[in-house]
Order: sequence, then structure tokens, then C-alpha cells
Amino acid sequence: MKKRLLLAGMIIFCIIGGQPRVEADSTPSSVKRDKFEKTGHVFWDIPVDEKLVALTFDDGPDPLYTAQILDALGKYNAKATFFVIGEEAARYPEIVKREAREGHEVANHTYRHHFRDGHSPAMLKRELEKSEKVIKELTGYQPTLFRPIAGYYDEEIIDTAVAEGYNVILWSWHQETRDWSKPGANKIVENVISDTRPGDVIIFHDAGGDRTQTVKALEQILEILYKKGYKCTTVSDLLFRSNSFLPASIR
Repeated sequence: MKKRLLLAGMIIFCIIGGQPRVEADSTPSSVKRDKFEKTGHVFWDIPVDEKLVALTFDDGPDPLYTAQILDALGKYNAKATFFVIGEEAARYPEIVKREAREGHEVANHTYRHHFRDGHSPAMLKRELEKSEKVIKELTGYQPTLFRPIAGYYDEEIIDTAVAEGYNVILWSWHQETRDWSKPGANKIVENVISDTRPGDVIIFHDAGGDRTQTVKALEQILEILYKKGYKCTTVSDLLFRSNSFLPASIR
């Protein structure tokens, strides 16, 4: 019995604290989603009339995979939003500078990517501010978008982020690529292409593990999307074009 309890405890630790970079959609019910969407500061889908989607990448930058992703985006003149970890951005500043230089958006994904920090408003505030400082130093602008770690949010996380001047960006429920689970490039492509809609926010990861499948899938996705008449833009551009957008509070 003791061995079973110990094993269970180890499993719980791995899920909650042992793998802080694994992203999963932990979003609450649609009822709570509706409540947060009405604030005008929390977004999953961003409805637009044009055939536009937002490609988003979490957990970078990474010196290998982010560079390959930027190369692929460049071939199609596609723009994306990179939710960077401040600590990693400070470690690889030239990649972040390249993201900004090539017209992509750099957004906040906390400084250290520690999942449980989100449960402390004071800690989250410090994480946002530290990451924000790095991003501003590297890009010249202050980020206005924040994606919670693992997609987990509650009122404290939302309120803290909005008070800091951020809009909170999740992702379209039907566009969870689950690329972090390495399902195969073809499966990632299928997850995106099978149900693409204008205003989709699509989530990928450019760091935190082997992202070879993500890079391979992205190249196919870009080709298919553009053949279907879609263009890839930043989250902020979608927000600007959407009637549902309310600006983040001015800091």
C-alpha cells in the first residue's frame, strides 16, 4: 500500500510540477469562458470577416527550432505571434530580435514558465514584469499579450494580467495541435487543416523539446492554407480587425 501511495504521489508530481513546459488545454467550461470573453480582455477565437488566422508559438525561443520556423514563415510572408519565456529570450536575444525584425509579434509567456506560480498573483506579477522588461529591451516595444502557462487560468490570473495591461490570449478549442505530444507531422497538419476557420488562433510550440515534427508540419500547413486563400497574421492584427476587440489598459 505504501508503495502504491508513493507511486501515485510521484505521478501527481510529474503532472503538476515535474514537467512545467508541457502545454495542455486546461480551460474551464464554456460558461466560464463566456464570462471571461465578455470582459473584452480574454480571447480564444477572434472573429474576422477575412480569411485570416493567427499562428502562435509557445515556450521559445530555441536556437534550432525557432530559427527553422522563422525560415518557413518567411517563405510565405506569414506573420506569427511568439509567446516567449523571458528567461529563454534573455538567453537567445538574437532570435527574439530576428522575430521582431521580420515583422512577427513577441508576447509574454512569463519569465520562467513555472506552472504553479500562476496561483500567486504577486508571483505572476513579478514574472510578467521580468519577462516584459526583457522583451522591451530586445524589441523596443512593450508586449500587450499574455498567454497563461498550459492554458490554465482563473479569476486571479486574468485579473492580474489585465491589471498589468495585458490581453489574455488562449487558442481556438478546435486548433489545439498537441504538437508537444509528438503525434506525427501528418497528424499535426490534419488537426489544423481539417477545420480551419477565419479568426482561428492556432497553437504550436517552438521549444521545450524536440520540435522537428512541428517544423515539418508547419511547412505543409502554410502551403495548404495559402492555397485555400488564407493568410497568417499576428494576434494583435486579428484583434485590430475584430469588432470584439477592446484595447488593453494604457500603462
